[in-house]
Amino acid sequence: MTSLTEPATSPAAAVLRVYDPRSGSPVGTLGAATREEVALALSVSRAAQPDWTRMDPQRRGVLLRSAANALAEGADALAEMNGRETGRPVDEALAGIRAGVATLEQHAELGPVHRGHSLRGSVLAADYTVAEARGVAVLLTPWNDPVAVAAGLIGAALVTGNTVIHKPSERCPHLGLLLGELLSRVFPPGVLLTLTGGPEVGAMLTTTDADVFAHVGSSASGLRIARAAVLTGAHVVRENGGNDPLVVDAGVDPAWAAEQAAIGAFSNSGQICTSVERIYVHQDIADPFCSALAEQARRRNAEHPLAPLVDTRLRDVVHAQVAHAIALGARATAGGAVPAGPGAYYPATVLLGCTERMEIMTDETFGPVAPVQVVADFAEGLRLASAGRYGLAATILTGSIEHAHRAVAALPVGTVKINAVFGGAPGGSAQPRGASGDGFGYGPELLDEFTRVKVVHVSIPPAADTPPESPQTDPVQTDTVQEPQ
Repeated sequence: MTSLTEPATSPAAAVLRVYDPRSGSPVGTLGAATREEVALALSVSRAAQPDWTRMDPQRRGVLLRSAANALAEGADALAEMNGRETGRPVDEALAGIRAGVATLEQHAELGPVHRGHSLRGSVLAADYTVAEARGVAVLLTPWNDPVAVAAGLIGAALVTGNTVIHKPSERCPHLGLLLGELLSRVFPPGVLLTLTGGPEVGAMLTTTDADVFAHVGSSASGLRIARAAVLTGAHVVRENGGNDPLVVDAGVDPAWAAEQAAIGAFSNSGQICTSVERIYVHQDIADPFCSALAEQARRRNAEHPLAPLVDTRLRDVVHAQVAHAIALGARATAGGAVPAGPGAYYPATVLLGCTERMEIMTDETFGPVAPVQVVADFAEGLRLASAGRYGLAATILTGSIEHAHRAVAALPVGTVKINAVFGGAPGGSAQPRGASGDGFGYGPELLDEFTRVKVVHVSIPPAADTPPESPQTDPVQTDTVQEPQ
């Protein structure tokens, strides 16, 4: 049996081969965890959990702050590996790592004050709730913002008294192992374990008797995890795919709106869960908006070419959606072609004349594509934005307070953003809907996902010399409101 934080070396183990998406050169190979290693990880994590959950919450918070410091100290090495495995520029990778540090620090403060509620009961009794750790948490994290997402889930799970088995994406396993090595040394043995592997390892983990599964990734994988958990009884938290709409209302500055659309569609080469993936623009400003958006894309392609997609496999999916849209009548005014040369690069692309018949308007793309559909009025844009099977987030650009309120009421998503494609206050959280998942993935509410509530009733015994009172009513009836005859 190999170390749980080292790559498996058994000849029978599956092998992960990772290539640099910038050049196509190999990064390295790692062994995938075997079924025996998965079972041992669960056993070790289960054995470590009782002592960890009995630890004073303030002490757990102190250790989590130490983990934040360790993450900050290892930022350069993590950012370099992030670039090698996913192609993310170093400055963007460092920003994600700093977000992970801040999240660990936030959970270190929130954990010790994560509290229950007092309940109204008898004057001579006490009724209250306490939050208890669920047990062993299996965390399955993505490659597109690997440190920030993992740090958020790890921090929330650990500070509430759970032990953790973390499986990073098979697209960045070296990064996941390095993260595990940096953080696990802060905690007692068995509290934080890291396993590498592909979907088969994830499937093995999510059919164990772990107590909670937290998954950030594709909708198809999330659905399989949710179905598996029906049989095991585990609690599931999912933030999955999205097809986030942007509605551009009449009366807004088309140049500003185009800049917002470009930021939403092209940041991190479109590889953000809440990227803008479909755009509905009011016909009154459609021409200047579309011209400005195409110019935004062309300038990015010429002056600051986008970082590559994570691999050529994803690029093939993105380009297939673009080609399908063009075959059905869409027109590329920027990008839209696979560039020559090594790596997994794809240009910022603007597609005009899009319709609901096109996959690019109905499915997740996860690439730097801005597909545009012109609408007759705000009501049509809102109707189209509200359609579809995903429910992650949506953005509205409008100067009308009425339209903003109508959008908030109508959009079936976890997050509605008015006049800013990204941003938000610290500690924000949301519940995705539909194919985008379920449960709080971030913020203070994430601590609730990793705990279960116990209700406590404490009463006083009667004095020794006091005869017991005869019950006046059936105890069942005292809690029941009787309907009038």
